[in-house]
Amino acid sequence: MGQRWRDGRGVLVVRREGDTITVPLEIATSYRARTKGLLGRDSVDGAVLLSPAGSVHTFGMRIPIDVAYVDRRLRVIAVRTMRPGRLGLPRLRSRHVLEAEAGAMAGWGLRVGARVEVRPADQ
Repeated sequence: MGQRWRDGRGVLVVRREGDTITVPLEIATSYRARTKGLLGRDSVDGAVLLSPAGSVHTFGMRIPIDVAYVDRRLRVIAVRTMRPGRLGLPRLRSRHVLEAEAGAMAGWGLRVGARVEVRPADQ
């Protein structure tokens, strides 16, 4: 079940108790796009998917962010809020990382055990 996404836009689908939420998504799979992530931004519309990724840092960021570590089956294995200037610990089973503005993921119902779906705009 290996995902093969390309840099671009799409939608993140979060399923929760009988409800489905869709969130605008930026997909960052190239080295250049992954290393840039949310650096230098004052806000983000929706979320950014870094893939592959097992950890992140917030050095050079202007805003606190929510970080969700996601395994190869697209199940959330950890969610953290990180202030600027921090180094996140690597998560062993993490294959992808979602980043969003601090507080956004709780509003979407994104928590440990949740499954997400990534729908690239070109599909």
